Amino acid sequence: NDYIDSIIIIAIVILNAIMGLIQEEKAEKSLEALKSMSAPLTKVRREGKTVCIPAKEVVPGDIVLLETGNYVPADARLISSSHLKVEEASLTGETIPILKEANVVLEEKVELGDMVNMVFSSTMIVSGHGEAIVTETGMHTKVGKIATMLVENEAPQTPIQKKLAQVGKTLGIGCLFICFFIFGIGLMKKIEPMEMFMTSVGLAVAAIPEGLPAIVTIVLSIGVTKMARKNSIIRKLPAVETLGSSNVICSDKTGTLTQNKMKVVEEFTLDGEKKQLLEFSCLCTDAQIEIQQGKKVVLGEPTEVALVNRALQENIDKRELNKDKRRIGDIPFDSNRKRMTTIHEKENQYFFITKGAPDIVLQKCTYYQKKGKVIPMDENTKRRILEENENMAQKALRVLGVAYKISNQKQEKWQASKVEENLIFVRFGRDDRSSTRRRKTSSRNL
Repeated sequence: NDYIDSIIIIAIVILNAIMGLIQEEKAEKSLEALKSMSAPLTKVRREGKTVCIPAKEVVPGDIVLLETGNYVPADARLISSSHLKVEEASLTGETIPILKEANVVLEEKVELGDMVNMVFSSTMIVSGHGEAIVTETGMHTKVGKIATMLVENEAPQTPIQKKLAQVGKTLGIGCLFICFFIFGIGLMKKIEPMEMFMTSVGLAVAAIPEGLPAIVTIVLSIGVTKMARKNSIIRKLPAVETLGSSNVICSDKTGTLTQNKMKVVEEFTLDGEKKQLLEFSCLCTDAQIEIQQGKKVVLGEPTEVALVNRALQENIDKRELNKDKRRIGDIPFDSNRKRMTTIHEKENQYFFITKGAPDIVLQKCTYYQKKGKVIPMDENTKRRILEENENMAQKALRVLGVAYKISNQKQEKWQASKVEENLIFVRFGRDDRSSTRRRKTSSRNL
């Protein structure tokens, strides 16, 4: 009987350690499986040859080939670029893709978000292509330094750890007080000191809740299991309790609570015909369609991906449109102009398609299209378009206008001042950019 309590206590401690170890081992295996599934490959030029290698094998001095849809494997200095746009939301929080320029020379001290001649690890190429020479890899990259700070900083105690520490401190002080009190009474009663010492120690042991650690571990393990059923992996057991104790969670919405994806939710046209709107808006993008695992996947900026996906819903494939109207030039989006234009050729005719902010595009339009007819723009139609634009803007919708014109004259160099004039206003596209709080959805809607 003298050994029963000791055996029970040891068994509880061992059970507690085993359960915690099993749960955390499961989480580690799940994370490792996810890492192996998402291990990216990258193209590099070595000894004059282009080879595809795992991103983790990239070393400083490698020349990396950057293409739409690729993740940047390391920090690198651009040596060439063509309409290269990079999404840096994971690093800087900036949701709008950044236009990168290889020929730009910057001052010595420049903020991270302004380094337009550099690309950084963990960011993604959304359009264009380029080449860059690797400067930093692994933990020496910008995102690696952030990871280092997270590793070096000690995690604060969770609420339950603080409460258990407080309970332990209170019990310890209480046990010592009781032990000294009982020991003193025994000496006053002239009881043997050794006998009173054993009695005091027995009281102290009885006051300690040996089953508490096991109960806490079991409850947290149950929480981890339930979270795993909802596809949420918890690495450390106390994290479950921390999540359960949270009343308010503050987070950057884009790419955190959402997937930084958008979709077209509604279109407005003057005559109800949407096919031409979808075709032109689809053509006036840099997004690309690729076949991945037998499915069509659109790569590019979230806004343009949304437009191409909307066209695919109506069986309009951008690849087929490009065959019919071959793209021969473009005037990229400019924050001052607030629009972009692409130039397409078909049977010696040149199509100029412009998309951008409706009020800005409307200023360049002298005609509008209705029921297949081109009609001179009048004040009533302008007013109607601007009213619709205002109504949509008040609903937190990002609105895009589409216009075009056709010419038989070819130019050596397409200039915005000449191309983006006397356009035919086609229609509106309603693009919802609602917050997750309003729509309760896991993606940005366009």
